[in-house]
Amino acid sequence: MQVQLAFACALLLAQDPPSTAAKPQVNPPSTYALGADDQIVITALDLDEVSTKAPIRIDSRGTINLPLVGRIQAAGLTPEELESLIEKRLSSVLNAPDVTVSLVEMRSQPISILGAVQSPGVHQIQGRKTLYEVISIAGGIRNDAGYQIKVTRRLEWGKLPLPNAQDDPSGRFSIASVNVKSVMDADNPAENIDIRPYDVISVPKGEVVYVVGAVKKSGGFVLGERERISALQVLSLAEGLDRFADTKKAKIMRPIGKTEQREEIPLNLHAMLKGTTPDVALQADDIMFVPSSGKKAATVRGAEAAIQVGTGLVIFRR
Repeated sequence: MQVQLAFACALLLAQDPPSTAAKPQVNPPSTYALGADDQIVITALDLDEVSTKAPIRIDSRGTINLPLVGRIQAAGLTPEELESLIEKRLSSVLNAPDVTVSLVEMRSQPISILGAVQSPGVHQIQGRKTLYEVISIAGGIRNDAGYQIKVTRRLEWGKLPLPNAQDDPSGRFSIASVNVKSVMDADNPAENIDIRPYDVISVPKGEVVYVVGAVKKSGGFVLGERERISALQVLSLAEGLDRFADTKKAKIMRPIGKTEQREEIPLNLHAMLKGTTPDVALQADDIMFVPSSGKKAATVRGAEAAIQVGTGLVIFRR
């Protein structure tokens, strides 16, 4: 019985020997060009001198140094091109050499980060990086950023792992977007995707809503990480109403499609402030107009004039 058990164990070990690989291989697209600090494993059939048991790193000059091959430029070549170059060098010592180059770790990964970040431009990242990490590398998101982050990826790296991912009309890129607040607050970890070489991360500026008329501070207000903002919130940003405001006849002027025309939506701020009517959401490029009340202005000015006259009579009698 013991002999049979020992034989079975020996058979299992022979079929599945322990792995000595330090790191799993990466499966880049065929167009991926090797770069400085990338780590590769080289296997040359019948040439143990050239085969690398442990990963070797492409140095800062973009070269590697191999026995029987010498120093060779690896940066800028695909793994397949590097295989051909090594085989060409070995052809003088071996008939029909068979070389395999496997990428173990990508260190040289150019990505583009555009828009409302502190340091936009092309950044070289090393190793595995997530969306949150690369935004941090760019200095973080500015205060005028919008509510979405757009990611564009070459389809040779596969589709973006996001529910709203779509291919662009050319069929060369996968495009998707994530919510800024969701990523920054880590509300949905699935949106904090791994970034691949040549990804383009775009952070558009925030959309704007406007308030004009009888308010203390008219102007445009950036939505920021919000997609919408309520009328009372806009009123708060405008520092409240002017004393002559006609709160029952305010309105929202909303764009109609991509035309220059706008539809007018009645807005009863008086009822909203009293809490008898629900607040209304404003969206990008809306204009909230608060008119002045001529009757209210006349009444107030009449009262002020009466007070001034009364004060003057008291002073005159004294």
